Amino acid sequence: MKRLLLDTEAFIWWDANDPRLGGNARAAMQNAAEVYVSAASAWEIAIKAALGKLRSVRRPAQAVIESGFSELPVSFEHADAVRELPPHHRDPFDRLILAAARVEELTIVTSDSTFPRYALPLIDARN
Repeated sequence: MKRLLLDTEAFIWWDANDPRLGGNARAAMQNAAEVYVSAASAWEIAIKAALGKLRSVRRPAQAVIESGFSELPVSFEHADAVRELPPHHRDPFDRLILAAARVEELTIVTSDSTFPRYALPLIDARN
């Protein structure tokens, strides 16, 4: 069974029961051995909520616990691995998620069209 790391958008879609999260992605998340949400996603959500760019019903920690997911702390190894990524993506949160997935050997659930350029295992969140 796969071990998954949700990007921020996939996590938000899951938590909101948003129909943009595709059936295959939803099934993969329900059947995965482990599903992680990075602390980088919690940070991104908090920033966007504070700026009024995102409205969320629950705080990320509550959503992670109630969904049966696991928190993935940001480690020095994750942060340092960002330097090894090609500059395909400028978003620092996404780069940290990509680096963490590489270090932890996780499959990323994402709808971001730039992520495939990194040659990491992915599940398209829209399918």
